[in-house]
Amino acid sequence: MTRSKTYPDGWQAVIDQWEGRRAPLSFAPGEALLAHDADLAALAAQVVTEPDQPQPPVSGYARKRHALAQEFVGQSHLALEHAVVLSALRKRGFPPHSAALFRRFWAEQTPALIAELNTRWLVSGVITFAEFGATESERMLGQSMKMLFKLLKLYEFERLFSGLDPDQPFKAGQKSKAALPMEINPFSLRDGGLDINLLAPIWKQAMAEPVMGALTCHLLDRLNDDPGTVFRRIALMRTRVLARDAKKAQQG
Repeated sequence: MTRSKTYPDGWQAVIDQWEGRRAPLSFAPGEALLAHDADLAALAAQVVTEPDQPQPPVSGYARKRHALAQEFVGQSHLALEHAVVLSALRKRGFPPHSAALFRRFWAEQTPALIAELNTRWLVSGVITFAEFGATESERMLGQSMKMLFKLLKLYEFERLFSGLDPDQPFKAGQKSKAALPMEINPFSLRDGGLDINLLAPIWKQAMAEPVMGALTCHLLDRLNDDPGTVFRRIALMRTRVLARDAKKAQQG
């Protein structure tokens, strides 16, 4: 019997779909990305106001910048320009100085960006290091954070269809007896260390990174503080199981 596939048209079709979302931004005459030597500290002191509607014909760059400017009204131009650069870097092609400019934001303005950006944009920043980090170490750490947050988003979205709120753990007694897919070994609530084995090396590597380390640690702290992730729910379920075991031991 032929097995069905999650992506029935194969991996080339997956790549084609991915590439279809990465067409480079177009620039009209006179338009350009922020200069590579721009004064980032000055941008941090300038507040974004409601933007004027761009006049047609509208380039891809103007359209994207206008949408981002609307999102960042009341915040600094530093935050806005950071978002514009990230948007350019997500495409197949971008101005030559884009990657160096991106790294300047985090080499020079980490405290300001952490204080101002929401988690969504901080995550966008840290995962951009996966491809555009200046060192192999930065790229490896960026890739780790990219996989962590992409899979977290995918899993947490699917879990919403369980009908449970993000901060509500499953009950241990309701666990299905089905085997895990792809011959994955089961996880032990009592003494399983998969969560620790995943997060501890990322934190340790981040502590040694001079540019993106503070951003990474800040995001991991936010992850640790958030009550609605699989990590918190696993911790609560583990605590309940251990408490139940301790109570049984006392009674026995």
